[in-house]
Amino acid sequence: MEYRRIGRAGARVSVLSYGSWITYGNQLDTKASLELMAAARDYGVNFFDNAEVYASGKSEELMGAALKKLKWDRLTYLVSTKFFWGLPAKFGDGVNEKNTLNRKYLLNAIDHSLARLQLDYVDIAYCHRPDPNTPLEETVFAMHDIVTRGKAVYWGTSEWSAADILAAWQIADKHHLHKPIVEQPEYNLFHRHRVEKEYARVYDEAGTGLTTWSPLASGLLTGKYAKGIPSDSRGALKNTAWMRDALTDKEKNAAVAKLGKIAKSLGATTAQLAIAWCAKNPRVSTVITGASRVSQVHENMKALALIPKLSSDILAEMDAITASLAD
Repeated sequence: MEYRRIGRAGARVSVLSYGSWITYGNQLDTKASLELMAAARDYGVNFFDNAEVYASGKSEELMGAALKKLKWDRLTYLVSTKFFWGLPAKFGDGVNEKNTLNRKYLLNAIDHSLARLQLDYVDIAYCHRPDPNTPLEETVFAMHDIVTRGKAVYWGTSEWSAADILAAWQIADKHHLHKPIVEQPEYNLFHRHRVEKEYARVYDEAGTGLTTWSPLASGLLTGKYAKGIPSDSRGALKNTAWMRDALTDKEKNAAVAKLGKIAKSLGATTAQLAIAWCAKNPRVSTVITGASRVSQVHENMKALALIPKLSSDILAEMDAITASLAD
């Protein structure tokens, strides 16, 4: 396993990591969650990604229960969570706890996430989306306080614009606060502009690291959707119906078939090729992978051996196949 620093931060994360989006609380129970995390750990994975909103908090509960049973030394792994969407309100209308990054919500949300995760702190707390209705200064000060109080080691953003990331960094710099050190964007062969173009200034000016998600474009880059939606796939789940048009896009599936030929020539699967491509970008701190079966963890981790095989010629060939279809 290769380990990379999170931007300018001192902590290092495994170049491939494991996330719980969609699977935890929807496809997996506590036993399966533990088995998958243990399998990833066997390969050297030390970063485990989560979010308050995943399965309405159930994902954090499952990961927390698994971590408690696994009894790993807390210094040897990193856990992240994210805030913005909130959870279904138990009392009232939840006016201050939905789609927001206001101070009241954030300071409560971190406590509830830590309780579900059964942890004293998370390593990264992300602002899961930008909030145009809360002053950015309020959000930055609240995230600084979360770090200062020892409830998170670092804080970062997810799916923020370059302008917003730099504005938050500048506010923190001006007031000598803890700065955002990482962004978590979608990044894959079909979704590239933000990471490769928009964030160009962010890397140099703010030293931002990247923990990227959806390296397989929600499964499209596995090749399994070329003939429709398999009944046992992520795309067949009720809560992923919104993905189906993208997963069955004819042009993109044709491109995936071409990528499959490159993968085969390298003795790999299309999915492994797509994951390795993401990790090849030196700006990427870690590529968050997902799995609902231990066998999928094994397959994903084989991408590690493929990274050094991606020559400039192969990368150019992959770019020629996908660039016109990417956003």
